[in-house]
Amino acid sequence: MASSPGGLRNYAIVTAAYWGFTLTDGALRMLVLFTFFRLGYSPFTLAFLFLLYEAAGIGANVIGGWLAARFGITRMLIVGLTTQIAGFLLLSALSPTWETAVLVAWVVAAQGVCGVAKDLTKTASKSAIKITEAQAKGRAEGRLFRWVAWFTGSKNAMKGFGFFLGGVLLEAFGFRLSLWLMAGVLALVLLGVLFSLPPMMGKARASSSARELFGKSRGVNLLAAARVALFGARDVWFVVGVPVFLYGTGWTFPMVGGFLALWTIGYGLVQAVAPAMVSRSPDGLSREVPAARWWALGLALVPVAIAGLLAATPVRPDLVLVVGLALFGVAFAVNSSLHSYLILAYAGSEKAAEDVGFYYAANAAGRFAGTLLSGLLYQTGGITACLAGSAAMLAACWLTTLLLPTHAGGADRTGPRRTMPGR
Repeated sequence: MASSPGGLRNYAIVTAAYWGFTLTDGALRMLVLFTFFRLGYSPFTLAFLFLLYEAAGIGANVIGGWLAARFGITRMLIVGLTTQIAGFLLLSALSPTWETAVLVAWVVAAQGVCGVAKDLTKTASKSAIKITEAQAKGRAEGRLFRWVAWFTGSKNAMKGFGFFLGGVLLEAFGFRLSLWLMAGVLALVLLGVLFSLPPMMGKARASSSARELFGKSRGVNLLAAARVALFGARDVWFVVGVPVFLYGTGWTFPMVGGFLALWTIGYGLVQAVAPAMVSRSPDGLSREVPAARWWALGLALVPVAIAGLLAATPVRPDLVLVVGLALFGVAFAVNSSLHSYLILAYAGSEKAAEDVGFYYAANAAGRFAGTLLSGLLYQTGGITACLAGSAAMLAACWLTTLLLPTHAGGADRTGPRRTMPGR
């Protein structure tokens, strides 16, 4: 069925804006990681540099969801983009000649600003999908899943390009000039949002108390818990373990950045086509939830298999890790896409921004735990310890998905039945 031009237009603008944001955000991670690795920082210290970036997102998502409902999604998207520009400029002011403690504190603080920016922008952008889908005319079955999958997949593909861009920018322009260039690109994106989106899009009655704000449905609460484990399981070996391990086996910085870029692009492409890999149901839940359970179980087995192969001391452990990470990426992408759809399926349309913000606060908590453990486990037990941590978290994710409700009534806060996407 046809969609309203306004809904499609706003969806396209939000997606394009988030592409620009994600491109620079991916580049930032490589700029910081490679710059400070060359300065001789340990794996745990490298992980510590990103901790406030991840921790800031926990509060930013919850508050950002509430603010988006109160003041509109467009305004929060503008705030997120502006905050990211400020974080880039703050990072560009540091000097390698500073005392180590001051330098680390400055980077951690600036990364915290960028972490707030990322999650304000993510919450606003993901919430906009629910709003624009509801504005579209008709009830085309599966449209919400397709829109979410395309948005999430294309975003992660852009993040992959950002990883590669970060390595190229660092080699070509250095740390400070690269940050200035990225700030300029985001300023152009900000202007596009200011003059293109309705200023009050997504404005609704925000929760008036903490009890109301955190009084989520059973489906949202369980999915948030699963999300903590899922993203912790990825970052526990992806943030520090994989790049440092590959560099230790003889890979160069451009090779590592290029591989991480290709992996993330491929991961994004799989996310985009995930709806074609999952059996669909008229109610939007009864087949999708069981699919999430099976994909979570399959994903949990991948790091176990990789660790077993590495324990056999292969001639090319780097190739074992690369092939294993490719398999991990496919299963992880489908899991992530299913979760991104389910949160919007469980969320109420009136306060979608608040539900999405709560869910992505859990996402940030998982990234925080994974980032911390990535440096700690790699420093104590190498890549094998990171893989063991990943397997344990994925087992927890799978067990949590077994409790997810498979019908609309089980997803509600108070019990009354509510129309779900695809119904």
